[in-house]
Amino acid sequence: MSRPRILVPGKINERVLERLPEMFDTVRIERADMALVTAEMADVAGIAVSGRLPVDLMDAFPKLEIVANFGVGYDGVDVARAAARGVVVTNTPDVLTEEVADTAIGLLINTVRLLPQAEQWLRQGRWVGDGAFPLSPLSLRGRKVGLFGLGRIGLAIARRLEAFGLSIAYHTRTPREGLAFAYHPTLRGLAEAVDTLIVIVPGTPSTLKAINADVLAALGSQGVLINVGRGSTVDEAALVAALQNGTIAGAGLDVFENEPHVPEALLALPNVTLLPHVASASVVTRNAMADLVVDNLKAWFSTGEPLTPVVETPFRREGR
Repeated sequence: MSRPRILVPGKINERVLERLPEMFDTVRIERADMALVTAEMADVAGIAVSGRLPVDLMDAFPKLEIVANFGVGYDGVDVARAAARGVVVTNTPDVLTEEVADTAIGLLINTVRLLPQAEQWLRQGRWVGDGAFPLSPLSLRGRKVGLFGLGRIGLAIARRLEAFGLSIAYHTRTPREGLAFAYHPTLRGLAEAVDTLIVIVPGTPSTLKAINADVLAALGSQGVLINVGRGSTVDEAALVAALQNGTIAGAGLDVFENEPHVPEALLALPNVTLLPHVASASVVTRNAMADLVVDNLKAWFSTGEPLTPVVETPFRREGR
């Protein structure tokens, strides 16, 4: 019996490529581009992808059964089209939750205490030449934190914030049961009630530029914005303006609207901490994500039940 063929378009974690031959034949193309598909690929039954999967590329494979997405966010895959075709989509939740939550807290502390700037002060010899680094105008002490999004990662961030003794509120489409955190039915209402806003929502049409000038104004002059979700959630032009004119005090960003390109205006600001989308970027966590990509594919083709299907495609392999 022939082994299922799995397409890998573009780059993906090396561990995925190392493990696929355990059960599959791997088909590689340089990038996720329909122009690179050949007739010999017609029997591809699965796709392992990191990043965007164009709809025309997904539709190029009539025997496609599963798309295994590397990452907890799967906005790069048209799940509505996949669902319409009966194609299951999987992602990699849970295994990166704690790492991303750790990064969010580190980014918050770096932003309010200016720790990266303080390190550069030392490295540039300014401690010797100019004296002590200036006092940070902000502190974590006494801050009121609002979470925009309270899924697995949001809850992990909240647990850490509780340990710091900070008050926590949140905004989601509907309130979560059994939580003591204050719920706000609108994002603007949340921003008005807090001085620190942590964004951890997926990139969807409903979250597109949800953090706009109005929300930033509501956050206030002592406000800090932290984003470890998706860059598309923040109106970057509005954010730059708010940081330049003192509408808010600072921002810590791990994600951007047009990655890997970061606006020069953001790079020039002294009151921001910027990271190159590294929230889950440890060897341990990325290996766990890679394993889950492959294990989802193996489970689908061996048992008919993927391990972590996304909610839009709750399919079994029966009848194929």
